[in-house]
Amino acid sequence: MKKLIIIGAGGFSSEVIEWARHLNKFQNEWYVYGLLDDNKAGTNLDVPIIGKIENYIPNSDEVFICAIGDPKIKYNICIDFVKRGAQFINLIHPTAIIGESAIIGKGIILCPYSVIAAKANIGDFVTINLHSTVGHNAVVKSGCTISSHCDITGFVNLEECVFIGSHSSIIPSVKVGKGAKIGAGSIVIRNVRENVTVFGNPAHEI
Repeated sequence: MKKLIIIGAGGFSSEVIEWARHLNKFQNEWYVYGLLDDNKAGTNLDVPIIGKIENYIPNSDEVFICAIGDPKIKYNICIDFVKRGAQFINLIHPTAIIGESAIIGKGIILCPYSVIAAKANIGDFVTINLHSTVGHNAVVKSGCTISSHCDITGFVNLEECVFIGSHSSIIPSVKVGKGAKIGAGSIVIRNVRENVTVFGNPAHEI
C-alpha cells in the first residue's frame, strides 16, 4: 500500500484528509501518510507535516494529491512535482457522479455530490467542490478550481487555472479565459477575458 501525501496544509486540506480516509474504506491502494507545506500552516491537523513543498523529493512508494485552492499556485506546484517524478492520484468521493462518456485527467479532486456530466472533458489538477456540476460537453482545463454549489452548464469552456467562487452559475457555451476569477454568487452570461475578476448578476469586471 502506497503513502498518500497531501500537498498544502491549509483549510481545504482538513476536508481532503477526511474524504481520503473515507475512501480508505473502499480501497487499499494507499493511505493518508503526511502533508507538505512551506509555512507549517496545518500544525492543528492530526496528520503530520513531513516536509516542505519547495524541496521535497518524491519516493516510489508515495502518491500525491494537491489541496491548494489557488489555481495558479496549485497548477505550478503540481507541474513541478511531476517533473520531480511524483505520481498523482484522483481523489473521487464515492458520492461523486462521472458520466461514462466524460474524460478526466490526473490529480483530480471530486468532492461529495459533485457531478461531471456526459462528454465533459476535465483536465489535470482540477478541484470540483461539494454539490457542483459540470454540464454535458463542457471543458474544464487543467488547474481550475470550482468551489461548492456551482453550476457549469453545457458547452462551457473554462481555460487553464480559472477560479469559480461558491454558488456561481455560467450559462451554456460561455468561455472563461485563462486565469480569470469568478466571484462568489455570480451569474456569468457572456465570455470572460483572461486574468480578470468578474462579479455580480450579471457578472461584470471589477
